[in-house]
Amino acid sequence: MTGTPVVGVLALQGDVREHLGALTACGVDIRPVRRPADLEDLGGIVLPGGESTTIDKLTRIFGLREPLIAALRAGLPAFGSCAGMILLAKNVLDGTQDQQTLCALDITVRRNAFGRQVESFETDVDLDGIDGGPVHAVFIRAPWVESISNGVKILGAVVPPGLNESKIIAVRHHNIMATSFHPEVTDDLRIHRYFVEMVRAAR
Repeated sequence: MTGTPVVGVLALQGDVREHLGALTACGVDIRPVRRPADLEDLGGIVLPGGESTTIDKLTRIFGLREPLIAALRAGLPAFGSCAGMILLAKNVLDGTQDQQTLCALDITVRRNAFGRQVESFETDVDLDGIDGGPVHAVFIRAPWVESISNGVKILGAVVPPGLNESKIIAVRHHNIMATSFHPEVTDDLRIHRYFVEMVRAAR
């Protein structure tokens, strides 16, 4: 396959515009994904930060859930930030009773683990595979990863305010990666560029 890859952003709720802008700056073609037909010929997809339970419900309302699961199982590269991490996870702690996920990453996440909106914070984190020094990470009602299995690689961890132990905040398994924080709300494009390279390599 030649040419510029098309990277979609799940455009049902959340930081859609921010991710589209970051991907455009990385030199790829972009596509908002709202319907199953929007998944056709995608090189990769981003699941944005937002409200995980709302996005979950909207994927079912718009008929996207099953086609998206099928695309991920077929190898479609994906990157989820914050709520996107929850959507990609196999297991969710502290979720709502009817919450469903795409089961694309064999991880267990704790929803809103870092606290409520007023407890949002920013810090610098070192991420495996991201050159150029620490990444400035913005955590907003963010999850963290409680456990991983089946070859999932830890890309980064942080010690949250008020705790004495580090928590996993970035992971990757093959073509799927996720972060607890929101790289789309900063001017640092390194994580998006890292994902775009994943997309190019998968082609």
